[in-house]
Amino acid sequence: MRRLLILGGLLALAGCAAPAPPPLATTAPATPVFFQPFSAALDQPALAAIAAAATAASERPDAKIIVLGAADAGGNTQANILLSKTRARVVADQLIADGVGPSRIHARGIGEQSAMEASAQSARRVLIRIEG
Repeated sequence: MRRLLILGGLLALAGCAAPAPPPLATTAPATPVFFQPFSAALDQPALAAIAAAATAASERPDAKIIVLGAADAGGNTQANILLSKTRARVVADQLIADGVGPSRIHARGIGEQSAMEASAQSARRVLIRIEG
């Protein structure tokens, strides 16, 4: 009898458990383009990454291309905002040169990356994401 009461109590508690959370929303994988400190110049690895993203974009002609520029926390905040916007624009211009239609590209700078970034190098980047 005692076992039935315990079992009944456990089943009642199990019925009160919160439902499992929905799966996390997935976003399209992003192609990173890295930069040197205080620079928006594209080096050979950056050009290769952008060319690969342009090729991927050509395989999905109806997709929107999101270009997000960032800077590390070194230096002046306003300068970093401008640098992040410049980096995004430089990458967007190269995507256009590599054959991506300008109307598909949405570029913006997000300023300084969070202090939670693993390194300053990982914050000095532009992310290219193909959505849709």
